[in-house]
Amino acid sequence: MGRDDLNKIAVIGMGYVGIPVAALLADQKGMDVTGIQRRSQRSGWKIDVLNAGKSPIEGEEPGLDDLISRVVKKGSFRVTDDFSVIKHMDIVLIDVQTPTDGADHMPRYLALKEVSRHVGTHMKKGTLVVIESTVAPGTTQFVIQPILERKSGLKAGRDFYFAYSYERLMPGCLLDYIINLPRIVGGVNKKSCDKAVEMYKKIVKAKILPTDILTAETSKTIENAYRDVNIAFANETAMVCESLGIDVYEVRDLINSRAERHMHVPGIGVGGHCLPKDTWLLNYGVKKYGKFPINPEFVQLARKINDFMPIHATEMIREALASRKIALRDAKIALLGVAYLEDSDDVRNTPAYDLIREMETYGAEVVAHDPYVRTFPEAELSRDLNHVVKGADCIVISTKHKPYFKLNLKKLKSLMRTPIIVDGRNVLNRARAEKAGFLYKGIGKG
Repeated sequence: MGRDDLNKIAVIGMGYVGIPVAALLADQKGMDVTGIQRRSQRSGWKIDVLNAGKSPIEGEEPGLDDLISRVVKKGSFRVTDDFSVIKHMDIVLIDVQTPTDGADHMPRYLALKEVSRHVGTHMKKGTLVVIESTVAPGTTQFVIQPILERKSGLKAGRDFYFAYSYERLMPGCLLDYIINLPRIVGGVNKKSCDKAVEMYKKIVKAKILPTDILTAETSKTIENAYRDVNIAFANETAMVCESLGIDVYEVRDLINSRAERHMHVPGIGVGGHCLPKDTWLLNYGVKKYGKFPINPEFVQLARKINDFMPIHATEMIREALASRKIALRDAKIALLGVAYLEDSDDVRNTPAYDLIREMETYGAEVVAHDPYVRTFPEAELSRDLNHVVKGADCIVISTKHKPYFKLNLKKLKSLMRTPIIVDGRNVLNRARAEKAGFLYKGIGKG
């Protein structure tokens, strides 16, 4: 089934996973990589940016700009919207988003299914296909594999290699995490797994751990559910500390003084492509493909706690304004940070969405600032901090961007109508803010 020297690679989906993986592979000797990206209004611009040797990802991303420039100049990496190039490829990686939607949190696989149809239509015998998108357990073999086999007329494990391997990325560490974190690879059979492991060895320095597809899918969703549960514990603890009038960060330091304790950091909410949805993917997969009924209640409760944090923050804002005899409906709110993660431009499932919606429900005017995000339809967005803060009744810090640690509080106070700060990320020191004349409230700070 095919040659052993698989060196022509297509990476479908030029996002936070696809771009760094494609660039790293293109930097290896003898590898030739084509990125495939739909030329939509929302993301089609990435094609031209990448083909110019530049990164479309803003924020701090060590090494990525230079890597993309190098592989484009070398001629080993380019991007197209033409799926027919797949017919020339030895390896196809699929890195498209897999959101959940609605009150029942059902997975939306429209993009994944569409891409799978394209791959099945064009791929040749002996191709290695790897799903890197996060999916509910069972999806790779029971949803994607049938599409590929039906469209291609080929059989997975016999006529083409088929595997699942998930990313463990975080904006700000994309290349580092791909290279230096252990990689889990699940294959439909041993030969498929071996082929995928062989490819990843070209860019991964850490251990590569082989398994089956279902175990790999489940490992991904449980890994992120584990993180979500720990964050939910920190968030609930923060609200406990607020009620008791103490500082959750001091409590956290005292707990973590024991080396094996690792209490997480609370905050205004949880965002990113994975954590807000992977619990629901796990829940969906076990209910649809499990051998007996089980409802993972513990992880669902954690998800509800984390979803509640923007609502809790809004109540904190309302109380702060009320202490100055201002109703939220009459207030201008300056929201600092709309990215879900510090020093990145990533707004996927950012808690800023829910925070803005909650405040606007009360009639507040919300103007947002972010040094990295270029567009944010949910609110007026500016990179001019003075413009955002001018005439505001409350500054809300929702993202821990580095520039916010160096805010000129004296100047900001002079621009504001009412000097109130609600700190959702423990960016500012209470004493410093109060000395500058602000009413200061913070998540977890009673």
